[in-house]
Amino acid sequence: MIFTETKLKGAFIIDLDRKTDERGFFARAFCQNEFRDHGLRPVIAQANIASNAKKGTLRGMHFQYPPAAESKLVRCTRGAIIDIIVDLRPESPTYLEHVSVELNADNMSALYVPERFAHGYQVLCYNTDTSYQVGEFYTPSAESGLRHDDPRLGLKWPLPVSVISSKDQAFRPLYEIEDEVKRRMSLAMAAA
Repeated sequence: MIFTETKLKGAFIIDLDRKTDERGFFARAFCQNEFRDHGLRPVIAQANIASNAKKGTLRGMHFQYPPAAESKLVRCTRGAIIDIIVDLRPESPTYLEHVSVELNADNMSALYVPERFAHGYQVLCYNTDTSYQVGEFYTPSAESGLRHDDPRLGLKWPLPVSVISSKDQAFRPLYEIEDEVKRRMSLAMAAA
């Protein structure tokens, strides 16, 4: 695997190191040792698949608070997505900054999303599937999210939103929840 750290410390784009022959190629998509060597948390508590029928569908911006904060390894297995992550670590010099990455079935790249980040994506093609391995169990009492169109975040989605869940649409603006986000995402809470 080829690990490229983004401007957000701990968030990596992971490309396949393809071994090609007359059959096609072979590549490792996950290895606990390689993840650990890059300072990443190589734990998979759950593996999820999302299928999206409509171009423009938006999922996000999701996160879980500590002690159930999730790391994620996201890959697009059919079609294409724009994946955006937002740093919610209050002590980080990149707090509230974001990275946007295109993941698609052709490049087979993955995005490693560290704990205490918000994550979301928009579907660029009809009938797009994503796969993600998550480092913590889904914990409804710890889940929350940010509005995908919050002007303070300045996220740029390439298409008009065609489908979004009522839950995702109901997330409150950052100015209403930022104190709670900072308090619950603090290092003290993450260590608890």
